[in-house]
Amino acid sequence: MRKPIIVGNWKMNKNNAETKAFFEAVDAVAASENATYGIGCPFTDLRTAQDNAKNLIVAAENCHWEDSGAFTGEVSVPMLEEIGIKYCIIGHSERRQMFGDTDETVNKKAKRLLKAGITPILCIGETEAQYDAGETEKVIRDQLTGSLADLCAKCVGSMVIAYEPIWAIGTGKSATKEDAQKCCAIVRDQVKVMYGEEAAENVRVQYGGSVKPENIVEYMACPDIDGALIGGASLKEASFIDIIEKTK
Repeated sequence: MRKPIIVGNWKMNKNNAETKAFFEAVDAVAASENATYGIGCPFTDLRTAQDNAKNLIVAAENCHWEDSGAFTGEVSVPMLEEIGIKYCIIGHSERRQMFGDTDETVNKKAKRLLKAGITPILCIGETEAQYDAGETEKVIRDQLTGSLADLCAKCVGSMVIAYEPIWAIGTGKSATKEDAQKCCAIVRDQVKVMYGEEAAENVRVQYGGSVKPENIVEYMACPDIDGALIGGASLKEASFIDIIEKTK
């Protein structure tokens, strides 16, 4: 059985004091043998989050694939290793759309993280225009083909893949549970096509896009949805606690 994983993605929100307060309020609630709960937070908050996390996992929101060099403003995987980070979000649509991430660079990041024993949370998803044009499945398969290229089956099976339709991120719109299940099943099938049945059975697939306490249960009931990547609802202690309580 795949262990569910629910991770908040704070994006560019919260300072260190706010991070400490959040973890003090939420961490104890996240104690569970049945699921993994965590927060992806800005680089400047990672140490504070780690220091206050006993049950919540702490994820970085991005990384660079090179260990060092002339990459102003970037953070390397060894820097994440030094403070004990075990998860890292890569390929988020905002990184792809605003900061030039491509399937090729996401693939490089995945390879470097896996080499370090850090679990990538690899994001994929289609735009509203692609959705309206009926291109969702092609986008999912193409992004995975590039982002998962030249990895080993065992490595892919250890990863988390977050399907997030771009039109549902921060818009208040969300995919129906039927659409979310269908797309997460496509993710799993593409992993099977590329790396076989075992990798497909082991990889954990999240849905993301306006997930909140009111809809988390119906998403988690879908057979190919193993968790959620949560934006706005992860910023408030009360709503994230509600999500945890409903999915334990």
